Amino acid sequence: MNAMGDASTAHGRTTHERPEPQSFGWLGWVVFAGVIMILMGAFHAITGIVAILDPGFYVVGQDGLVVSVNYNAWGWVHVGVAALVILAGFGVLAGQLWARIVGIVLAVLSAIVNLAFLPAYPVWATIIIALDVVVVYALAVHGGEAKQLQE
Repeated sequence: MNAMGDASTAHGRTTHERPEPQSFGWLGWVVFAGVIMILMGAFHAITGIVAILDPGFYVVGQDGLVVSVNYNAWGWVHVGVAALVILAGFGVLAGQLWARIVGIVLAVLSAIVNLAFLPAYPVWATIIIALDVVVVYALAVHGGEAKQLQE
């Protein structure tokens, strides 16, 4: 104990100080994943609304899809998934473990759903699948860094 009454280390730091955080070199990827999830949620919502309001917009008709489903049902699925992805994206930015897990599951499901949607809108579906892969990587490998920043 020093004269001030608190325990000190040899380097002058008190033992009550928080330890130095681990490297946050990949924190940018986690923030990127959270923001991309929010954007992807918005993209899914737009895709769903377009499918509900104007099924003739897509390159391939309902009969040309991998999965036989009408665009109205497809649109509502996209809108529902969009709400979940946006919520999980904000959770990832807050460093929540549940949001990382939900984000990984939803990104994998999004990639699978967009694989089935590929004939209807090929370029857009390919972009979304690529973003899904990046989100899964960032959340699975480096997702815990956002939580460390909160501590």
